[in-house]
Amino acid sequence: MAWLVEQGIGEERALQYEADHAVAAPVRLEVTRAAAREQRRIKLAQARPSALAPRPAPSLAETLDAEVVRRFPGDAWEEIWAEAADGLVSFPGGALHFAPTAAMTLVDVDGTLSPPALSLAAVEPLTRSIQRFGLGGSIGVDFPTLARRDERKAVDAALGQALALWDHERTAMNGFGFVQLVARSERPSLLHRVALEPAGAAARLLLRRAEGLDGAGAIELAAHPKVLERILPGWLDELVRRTGREVRLSPDPSLALRGGHAQIVPR
Repeated sequence: MAWLVEQGIGEERALQYEADHAVAAPVRLEVTRAAAREQRRIKLAQARPSALAPRPAPSLAETLDAEVVRRFPGDAWEEIWAEAADGLVSFPGGALHFAPTAAMTLVDVDGTLSPPALSLAAVEPLTRSIQRFGLGGSIGVDFPTLARRDERKAVDAALGQALALWDHERTAMNGFGFVQLVARSERPSLLHRVALEPAGAAARLLLRRAEGLDGAGAIELAAHPKVLERILPGWLDELVRRTGREVRLSPDPSLALRGGHAQIVPR
C-alpha cells in the first residue's frame, strides 16, 4: 500500500484500491473445534492458520496393515447408545441423569444410598461416562448436599484420583453439592449428537446393526422415513461393500425414531 500513498492518492483510497483488487489465495487452516448442532442454532467450526503440511490419505497397503476397529465388542455400542439417548446411566444404588444444554452439560446424581455413600459411588460411573460420551466444555455435577466438610473433601479427593489422567480444571464441591468441571471441547459429544440429532443418530445405529447381520440374502432397513432420509448414499455403498449384500430401504411412518430394525430377507 505504501507505494500507492506515495503517489499522492491518500491512505483511505489506497486501502480501498487494495480491497477492490485483492487476489484470492489458498489458506491452510487447522480445525480446533468441529461444528456443533444445538436446538436453535448451529455453532460453526473454529480454525486457526497453520503451516503444517496436509496429512496425506493412507494408501491401500497402509489401510490393510493398520488395525482398524470398526465396532465395539459384544453389545457395548448398543449399551452406550442407549445411555446417551436416555441421558441415564445407572449404577448400584443410584443413577446419573444427563441434560445437555447450550451452556453446559448438567449431571444430576440421584439414588437410594445415604448422601455421602451415593456421592462416592457416583464418582466411578461419572468418570466412565465422561470418557464414553466424549464430554468436554463445561460440565456441572449436582451431587447430594453434604453438610460436613470432611465428606465434601472425600468426594473431591475421589474425583481428583479418578480424573487424574483427564486434562481439566475442577472446582471444589460447594455446600450444596455442586461441582463444575471444565475441559477443552473439540467436537460434539455423543450425548449431544444423540440428543440434538436423534434421527441421524438412529440412522447410524441402524447401519451398525445391519453390518452385524449373519445369513444369506439381502438386507432390509425398516425405519421411520426421517431416519432413512439421514442415511447418505455413500453410507449405503459402504454397507454394501462391507457385507457383500444388496440393501433395501423400507420406510414405515408408524415406527418411532428409535424403533428401526435391520433384517435379512430373500433376494
